[in-house]
Amino acid sequence: MTDHAHIAGRKAGLHSLPRFAADAGVDLGSLPYTGRILLESLLRSGEQRAAARLGQRLAAGLAPEAEMAFRPARILVQDYTGIPLLVDLAALRDRTSRPERVDPALPVDVVVDHSVQTDWAGRPDALALNEALELTRNEERYAFLKWAETAFDAVRVIPPGRGIVHQVNLERLTTVVAAGEDGLLFPDTVIGTDSHTTMVGGLGVLGWGVGGLEAEALMLGLAQPIRIPPIVGVRLTGEPRPGTSATDLVLTLTRRLREENVTGVILEFTGPSVSALSAADRCTIANMAPEYGAMAAFFPVDGETLRYLRQTGRPVAQVRLVEEYCWQQRLLREGTGPVFGRTIAFDLGTVGASVSGPSRPDQQIPLRELPGSFAEFSPRPVRSAQGLADGDIVIAAITSCTSTSNPQAMLAAGLLARRAVELGLTVPGHVKTSLAPGSRAVTRYLDDAGLMPYLEKLGFHVAGYGCMTCNGGSGPLADGVGETVSGSGLTVCAVLSGNRNFEARVHAQVRAGYLASPALVVALALLGHVRTDVESAPLGTDGDGKPVYLRDLWPDSAELGALEAQFVRPEVFDADAGVHVHADADADAAPGPATGWESITGQSGATFVWEQDSTYIRPPAYVTGARKPGGNGPADATGAVDPVEPLGTAPLLRARALLVLGDDVSTDHISPVGAIPPDSPAGEYLRERGVRDFNSYGSRRGNHEVMARGTFSNPRLRNRLIGQGDGGGATVHLPTGDRLPVFEAAQRYAASGTPLVILAGRNYGMGSSRDWAAKGPRLLGVRAVLAESFERIHRANLCAMGILPLLLPEGGRERLGLTGAEEFTLEGLGRMRERGTVEIRADATAFTARTDVHSRGEWDVLLAGGALPYLLGRLESERAS
Repeated sequence: MTDHAHIAGRKAGLHSLPRFAADAGVDLGSLPYTGRILLESLLRSGEQRAAARLGQRLAAGLAPEAEMAFRPARILVQDYTGIPLLVDLAALRDRTSRPERVDPALPVDVVVDHSVQTDWAGRPDALALNEALELTRNEERYAFLKWAETAFDAVRVIPPGRGIVHQVNLERLTTVVAAGEDGLLFPDTVIGTDSHTTMVGGLGVLGWGVGGLEAEALMLGLAQPIRIPPIVGVRLTGEPRPGTSATDLVLTLTRRLREENVTGVILEFTGPSVSALSAADRCTIANMAPEYGAMAAFFPVDGETLRYLRQTGRPVAQVRLVEEYCWQQRLLREGTGPVFGRTIAFDLGTVGASVSGPSRPDQQIPLRELPGSFAEFSPRPVRSAQGLADGDIVIAAITSCTSTSNPQAMLAAGLLARRAVELGLTVPGHVKTSLAPGSRAVTRYLDDAGLMPYLEKLGFHVAGYGCMTCNGGSGPLADGVGETVSGSGLTVCAVLSGNRNFEARVHAQVRAGYLASPALVVALALLGHVRTDVESAPLGTDGDGKPVYLRDLWPDSAELGALEAQFVRPEVFDADAGVHVHADADADAAPGPATGWESITGQSGATFVWEQDSTYIRPPAYVTGARKPGGNGPADATGAVDPVEPLGTAPLLRARALLVLGDDVSTDHISPVGAIPPDSPAGEYLRERGVRDFNSYGSRRGNHEVMARGTFSNPRLRNRLIGQGDGGGATVHLPTGDRLPVFEAAQRYAASGTPLVILAGRNYGMGSSRDWAAKGPRLLGVRAVLAESFERIHRANLCAMGILPLLLPEGGRERLGLTGAEEFTLEGLGRMRERGTVEIRADATAFTARTDVHSRGEWDVLLAGGALPYLLGRLESERAS
């Protein structure tokens, strides 16, 4: 295992950006800071000419119009994406004569944060119970991680119970300035298999999310081929209004930047009001880059960055090194801003109290408009059943690194809770409350400030240190609530301090989800519903029967600042700080995370011994890129899922649309992460093998059999082939017209040798980075996706699985008059790499679609049948030579 210790006080060399700029005639001060980091990367790779061209274009405010091979300093993954990635590498080791060659060439941190679920909440022992259940459910997966940590030299595993990957990255892992084995200093950069890897951009570290397949290539020493996107400036002016939060700001920015169409660009924040934002505020903004569509979001290093490093306990020598290096390289933010080809102006003074919902993060509205938003989402008269009604809040979760990484946001929630408890307010029984901090430091400073008891009094007990509700691990609703919702069809709500609220993501029974600051989560939990204005309606009554309003509870900025200065100290970020345990909890109820983790043992040896009957970890079927002899597509006679052949030069004849989808289809719609329904194809597969606790789709990503059966099974997915209703998990087999589960329909198509396509609208694949949203369709036999536009990471994932992303002409499916019932023929595949187009006939309709493949490297991978066949071919050719 590689030591990732922080660099501190070491004498080292560097590639001097000022010297290079002077030699190349480039005005370094006019370059965006992200452009300077990309220049340094090119110089370190020996590409001086490419660096000079890039510098000259950026200095002139022009788009880069260049490709580069990007090599980050390190790779960051979480367990839901990291385990499948390591499973793929284990399978590659099986298929090469030199297993040791399959070994990460870069440091890899695996933070185990996605598997813990909110099965227990609102009680003192919730943390102990949830962690015990997590270890029981995931023992086999965690044993695999133990093997991987010993088998791969550069892999380090951060055990469960330590926090959320991006918050751990901010508080413990990032160095801002990195050092190579040769002692050469360079900017810390990171590629992660989670879309919110962008969060570290708030500390001046350039990073973005990719699919696991791209990360695998990086791990094996191949640079990521990227077409350098435009670098767009966001000029911040004005002063934040008193009482507004970083969450209000990021939700408002998300709506505005979606309207500005910043999809795929690098955003760099500039302007005089950058100084008005704390480092934690900046990280909150950078966290939600995927929600506003950007590849990355970046704030240059400045004095506030250095203050944050000191606050979180970094050694003095390390902070000094960061300051000196960034000063020497002109990476320290200066008074004069750089030149951008495009600048978006944003006034911080326009931001007020906000929420976003009910089904997308960019649906930001002023807080007072919340009742109207829900009424529009559920326009029928309010119904009620057994004490529950439409619009009731059934989940209130303080969760996610987006907000729990921000001390003032968390202190505001604690202060509001204290005042509510002191006035005698309570949370209604139908609201499931939970607190899932992104690190142990949060509960440490809330304890020290005396605020935890008040949060707990309102039911916000610590449920775990992980993603939990934000990632769909919300667990069952409060006693009786789930049954009432199912029996009556009520439309109920969740409020959470997270970053995503797609339908059914938070909970399958909860259709409406609103994102809000931690303090507003507490306030809305007290109100218990979204049918009235929380700013004007009383939240309850005090002991004298007087109404209590939100304004009576809301903390002021000066008080928050004083609390942060007093209690958010370097020692609370000590990596060895203990996990919060409530005084009333039974200390013997469950082993703590370190004890439980240490009790798990893994295999030894360079190659992994696969357990034939495992329902968690199986060798993937898509490594070779070709169908097994005798296989018949998604499932052969034994039920084993097989891949399909790579695209060739011959036309794709008589293809059928497996599904017809609309706009804003998320990766949650394509590949769900939450609980596996017993009556689903995946549930039936597990039940046939004697499994009782199905766990979640996310936890079974190491088993392609489960994941292929779960593809397109989200109950809120609207398939236009079905007609009225959602159509989640079902489609129409053509030409028979039979309505079938998607997996069963794919089996029929495979048996008849029918290739498949997907028809979709705008923003196909928005949301999480999960590569299973591409792996699953590939295993179902999908050869191409025809959409009006793709989200960045998912488009790359499709290429990495050998699925061709095609852009429909302006106006999309509707303008072309396509219903999805047509037979599709795709021609010109042998020339599409050069021409960038494919000719398509859909019965009597003919049109040209553009290929959405962005680099030579992506073409190489796509035409090889995907990243793993491509990597295997590279390994074998190296062996042969």
